[in-house]
Amino acid sequence: RGNSNTQERFDQLVEFLCVFAPEDIAFLTADREFIGTQWFALLMAEPVTRFRIRIRESQLLFDGQQSLKTTIVFQDLQPQQSKGLSGKRRLWGHWLYLAGLRLEDGSLLVVATNHAPSTAIADYALRWGIETLFGCLKTRGFCLEATQIKDPERLKKLIALLTLAFCWAHRVGEGVGEHQTIPLKKHGRKARSIFRTGLDHLRQILLNLETHQAHFVQVLNLLSCT
Repeated sequence: RGNSNTQERFDQLVEFLCVFAPEDIAFLTADREFIGTQWFALLMAEPVTRFRIRIRESQLLFDGQQSLKTTIVFQDLQPQQSKGLSGKRRLWGHWLYLAGLRLEDGSLLVVATNHAPSTAIADYALRWGIETLFGCLKTRGFCLEATQIKDPERLKKLIALLTLAFCWAHRVGEGVGEHQTIPLKKHGRKARSIFRTGLDHLRQILLNLETHQAHFVQVLNLLSCT
């Protein structure tokens, strides 16, 4: 129930690194709960794993002479402005690069990384795709959180099936988007995501198979390519 604890997240990352070699990982991104001496020791151990991890605004950064809070180090940033520090800072026992971005609401986003600091902010932004995926699997799509399944092996199979279903719906949504224009809201974003467009289209077909047989064959061909 609720969030995982530090030890559970640590064990999961160790298991992941046993399967995927560091050279096969472009970089690992994580939010502010994935911080601390234990985490960075694991990531910096040989062979080193590249990462982009957000840190807290209150974190102290040591430049070799003094320690300053992250908010002080990046206090000059205006909304939508970003910068990377010229030198490394010592953080949880390691010398790391830091890059910061002032968000529109005035809050500060600072990313710690062990390589290529110039792309750290843009790379970290890719993490939002994970949150979007979670939404599709849960309340905005398949309602995964409503399952009563508790057995780990059965849960693995369920998630595998939902993964295929997500890919199928997304492929269908891309196809629909090629022939239909998805309306935009006032803020310029699409009223429906590609995934939701595809899921709604699939639902309409599957609930009316007698009258949509030709369409069913079309989307079934997309499933075979997923």
